[in-house]
Amino acid sequence: MGRKIELLAPGGDVEAVKAAIVAGANAVYCGLDTFNARNRAANLSFDELNGVLRLAHEYGCEVFLTLNIVILEQEIKGLVKLLNQLVNTSIDGVIVQDLGLFYLVKNYFPSLVVHASTQLTTHNEGQILFLSKTGASRVNLSRELNLDEIKSLTTVAHKNNLLTEVFVHGALCIAFSGQCYSSSVSVGNSGNRGRCSQACRDEYEPTNEGNRFPLNLKDNSAYFDLPELVDAGVDSLKIEGRIKGAHYVYTVVDSWRKQISQFVETGKLLADDSNLHKVFNRDFTNSFLKGKLTKSMFIDNPRDNSGQYAIEKSHAISVVQVQQAKQTLYSDRNALGATLKQKIEFLSIDKRELKLEFSGQNNQPLTLNIIISEAGTRPVKNSQTKSFTVNSDVLLATAAHSILDSAVLEKRFKSFNDANYMIKEFDFKQIGSSLSLPFKELTLLKNKAVRLLNDSVDVIAPIEVPALIKHQKEKEQPRLSILISSIKDLALCAATKADVYFKLPESFKKGCTRYIQLLKDNPRLIPWFPAVLIGKDYSEAVKILEQVKPERIVTNNTGIAYKAFEQNIEWLAGPFLNTTNSYALAMFKESLNCAGAFISNEINRMQIRNITPPENFKLLYSIYHPILMMTSRQCFFQQTVGCKKPSIEDGCMLKCEKATTITNSKGISFAIDKQKGGYPSIYNDEQFLNLDIIEDFSDLFDEFFIDLTNIGSGSKTEQDKVKIIQHIENLLNGNRDAFIPLNELVSVSTNAQYSQGL
Repeated sequence: MGRKIELLAPGGDVEAVKAAIVAGANAVYCGLDTFNARNRAANLSFDELNGVLRLAHEYGCEVFLTLNIVILEQEIKGLVKLLNQLVNTSIDGVIVQDLGLFYLVKNYFPSLVVHASTQLTTHNEGQILFLSKTGASRVNLSRELNLDEIKSLTTVAHKNNLLTEVFVHGALCIAFSGQCYSSSVSVGNSGNRGRCSQACRDEYEPTNEGNRFPLNLKDNSAYFDLPELVDAGVDSLKIEGRIKGAHYVYTVVDSWRKQISQFVETGKLLADDSNLHKVFNRDFTNSFLKGKLTKSMFIDNPRDNSGQYAIEKSHAISVVQVQQAKQTLYSDRNALGATLKQKIEFLSIDKRELKLEFSGQNNQPLTLNIIISEAGTRPVKNSQTKSFTVNSDVLLATAAHSILDSAVLEKRFKSFNDANYMIKEFDFKQIGSSLSLPFKELTLLKNKAVRLLNDSVDVIAPIEVPALIKHQKEKEQPRLSILISSIKDLALCAATKADVYFKLPESFKKGCTRYIQLLKDNPRLIPWFPAVLIGKDYSEAVKILEQVKPERIVTNNTGIAYKAFEQNIEWLAGPFLNTTNSYALAMFKESLNCAGAFISNEINRMQIRNITPPENFKLLYSIYHPILMMTSRQCFFQQTVGCKKPSIEDGCMLKCEKATTITNSKGISFAIDKQKGGYPSIYNDEQFLNLDIIEDFSDLFDEFFIDLTNIGSGSKTEQDKVKIIQHIENLLNGNRDAFIPLNELVSVSTNAQYSQGL
């Protein structure tokens, strides 16, 4: 096999990075203490990152930095500062979720290589094309995809010069990544900001099926699916686990390295995966890859399963046998830990030490000899040294004033104490007295040395990203728009002059023309495309664009956005594209001619107020909607009310419309809702109703939106939709008296996200 298969490992802290390197990872992904989606990991300081880069590159291992959260407007300045630092490191790539960050890198920091994070929920061909246009070089595909889908998307990616990576081991979210808001809604800690509280691992009241952890999936392991992944053309096999320790990382990476080597050398697989069971796991499943979404994917225990596996494997029954099985497991773990300790004992990320020797006499150049001592990064205790010399272009001269003494030189060269180097000693013994050198020449000498210390690569000067221009727009009263999803709600069109969006399903019967005809017969309806469209469902959605040719659409899926751009159809970015800053708006507008965007409901008034849209660009905000907590490709009913079907099939998406509730340990209930043609979803017990924003930002937003679908209502009484429209229209017209009846009408509501923000 000619092509390289990258093994990509997690590095939550320095020890885990070292473990990944010695275990044979080709690349490591890690995060700093800001801007990354694993805030619970130890993470690295900037100095540690530079040390990790030196160590990893010595072993031929690449390093990718996770910047995979949505970015707030007030963070842009700090982010730009970080990007200015990163361009002068040897970082091999940055992993990005926020589309504004794509814009900044593409336009101002093009030397950085960008990878699209799993948080972008990439699962169709159009999204691959979208990401190619925004500057991505690699995409992490959604974990929910099967092998055929992965192979198809990888083919598209390769045609567009993108690489693909797939998670092959570690924890599985039950929700589509980037489309889970459960933590944000429940406790104010957003998964899109790296603070997921893991509601899917929570305990709930026992369900009808007797499960206390009905959302808890087993861990992912594709250990025996390597040949199929290779056949699919996948470029990188990614291991999850940045909140896991070095012992876990070493064990899993070592097992995968041996499996890959065995397959490359012999075409066969190792049959033994026992070491994978000796570190934290929730048992294993490969059902997403196989496309067999059965009950076996779940386990009613979110805690470590390694002890239970050891007991079952040894067929232990008695107390003594159980204890022996556990003791064997602990001994094996200790042995693996001892091996790891021995392998990383002398690996160092310490800064390299500098000795700066200055010399020169009158009518001679000023000479700087730099001696670099570095702790051995190979497993030997001997340090290594190297040196180089630079000379000034202008000769030293005697002077009575502005004398070049030790204090002047130390002050000028102290900046060599940076993320990579530490000045251990200055030596001025070989420099004459009462000498001077023009300040400009001293700076040129320093710059020569800086370039050599930077491996003879020119240092990139700091980039100042210009502030976005605030365009004046005519003061107009924000318009109202509504969303419906059923034919019976077409009658609402007669009750309002608002724009009416029609929510299209996530799944279509192949060749179905129902929605095409509906939209043609009702040209007032504006198509609203969902966030997830996989395989044939994406193809059928594209047909709607091609055959209806609507003047305008709203899409929560970037694949549909790309197709709308291709067909010159006006498109608006929906609320589930998680837009939180002005640069994301600029990317939409400049790259794909977007006409407007919804601002994320996860951010608060302080985080909204400085957002600056491009010229002639609409801003929209949803003031009333059911609060989506998560959407899944798996079935929420298998573990709750039960289902007779052994696995999910196409018919489930098209026909099933079950609904139930689950109640957590705090007594809070959540609606599980499945509409025909939709994915199973979980909704908060409260509706979102934010009337404050009407007073706060009527000058910023062009359109306020209300969702009048029945999705997420569960067994709740259906609201009087006409009255809701009337009350909100009255509010937009300045009638404050409408607050009271509207709050009475929507009695169970919250706007907590508007207060707490991200």
